[in-house]
Amino acid sequence: MGMSSGRAAEGATPNINVTPLIDVLLVLLIIFMIISPLKPSRFEAKVPAEPKDEDKQVDIKPNPLTLVISIDKNNGNVKLNEDSAGNSTDTAPLTDRLTTIFRERTNEGVFRQGTNEIEKTVFVKAPKGIKYGEVVKVIDGAKLAGAQPIGLQIDDLAE
Repeated sequence: MGMSSGRAAEGATPNINVTPLIDVLLVLLIIFMIISPLKPSRFEAKVPAEPKDEDKQVDIKPNPLTLVISIDKNNGNVKLNEDSAGNSTDTAPLTDRLTTIFRERTNEGVFRQGTNEIEKTVFVKAPKGIKYGEVVKVIDGAKLAGAQPIGLQIDDLAE
């Protein structure tokens, strides 16, 4: 018999041959070592350069096409630039206003600087103490109007 140890009284004792298991584990280890991606040795961070002396004296004016949505901490009122645009619980007025602005920009051919895409960049400015859900509702309203990309500015506004 293949599993007998020569003693009939005790019966057959099972022995597991672990040599094939070790071979399989070594093959799997080699495969995973080859397949696994290499860790990047460094990350490239883009840091702005120091302004030159002639650049420091230039008066930089904000882009007139910039759209900033501000959320009031106390009552949740939403402003688009300086105009009232509803409330954070009901973003329909904001969505309608942004849709109108983007439609006008499409008709007039107002493109993002250096590209052939219509300028639809929006910044959402909210205080730190406001509920996350209210900010998300405002972002959803802006996305529904077609805003892209949407930048977030979370900081303490004048209270």
